[in-house]
Amino acid sequence: MQDIAGRLKFWIRYKYNRIVNSIAFYPAFISLIFLISSILLISFDFSDYGKQLKSRLPWLSLRDASTARNIIGVVAAGILSLTVFSFSMVMIVLNQAASQMSNRVLNKLIGNRFQQVVLGIYIGTIVFALFLLTTIRDIDEGVYIPAISTYLLIVVAIFDIFVFIYFLHYITQSVKYEVIIHRIYTETHNSLMHRCKLDHEPEKISDNGFDYSIEAPRGGVYEGFDIEALLKICKEEDFKVYIPNISGTYVLKGIPIIKVNKPVNKKETVQALQSALFLNQDETISNNFFYGFRQLTEIAVKALSPGINDPGTASIALRSLFRLFTHRVYLHPENVVTDKNNIARIYITEPDFTTIFDATVLPIWDYGKNDRIIRNEMSLLLKQFLQLYKNEYMESFLKQVCKKTE
Repeated sequence: MQDIAGRLKFWIRYKYNRIVNSIAFYPAFISLIFLISSILLISFDFSDYGKQLKSRLPWLSLRDASTARNIIGVVAAGILSLTVFSFSMVMIVLNQAASQMSNRVLNKLIGNRFQQVVLGIYIGTIVFALFLLTTIRDIDEGVYIPAISTYLLIVVAIFDIFVFIYFLHYITQSVKYEVIIHRIYTETHNSLMHRCKLDHEPEKISDNGFDYSIEAPRGGVYEGFDIEALLKICKEEDFKVYIPNISGTYVLKGIPIIKVNKPVNKKETVQALQSALFLNQDETISNNFFYGFRQLTEIAVKALSPGINDPGTASIALRSLFRLFTHRVYLHPENVVTDKNNIARIYITEPDFTTIFDATVLPIWDYGKNDRIIRNEMSLLLKQFLQLYKNEYMESFLKQVCKKTE
């Protein structure tokens, strides 16, 4: 039962994240709101109170059914054209970002909430217009025209035009490399602040005493674990566990992913331990701040490639990396999780500052050390950073950079 509950919880969480982060979620949700609103509004239009309101305000009345149909048809066709044009621009932006920066930044653009909201407003307006068009009737008793709803549709269409104007401004700004880099920096900084709260570096954890291994049930990127579920298992079975992989590590099926201080004899317990880990096919910055560092490195390396040759973009990414370093060097992630009785149950492997620096800055230096712009930028940033954080390793690296600039 414990294993089934764990798997069900993982499946629900996985499907929820996939649905909420899908590009279709907000458009579908907003369109549904428009549809429900149109049904309620048309019902009010044909109600006794609605008829009384139209009789008191003659300008709210439409007596010609063909005029109402033409208005609604023009609005629906016009907004459909806006939708096609707007998101043709989005596809161009995505293609440009993928070809000149990195495929990994596409999630930042596809998952942009404003673009999804705009698409939802456009589709909702079209749904409203089409549903409204079906309610106009020519019958023996007279012509039934939802005049209030038609005038409101005109107001919504005018609002859509202003949204389109702002969307043009927004999309031209979002295509800028510095804007995309700043978004990655902001998300990485928020994840870093959430994970790194210690003002001193914790003691390094050893795997001594953890002699029993639990293998990965499938291949995937390790992105952390369900703290509550894992603590509950450890407390019930009186376990202490050690996780040897850092977040963002791709783990093959059958590779040891958890080490335990006691033998695990029950198959259900093994499956419960495996289910408590997050093994995904895609990485996210929110679960793994190190992925944000690597994204900035990928952008810089791609910008320095012979096909792109854009050291300016690489310099912006490099500056963002050092801004993140100024936070990471003073704040450290916890590598021990305790239960309510303050007993250490979970031991985690976290990348130290040198590991992050080597994995992110050195690739940029390998690609850009022959570029004078990158050499000067690297030298300037290192000199400033060493004023905040004295480190022999970085001082030796600075000497290498300065020697190259001579």
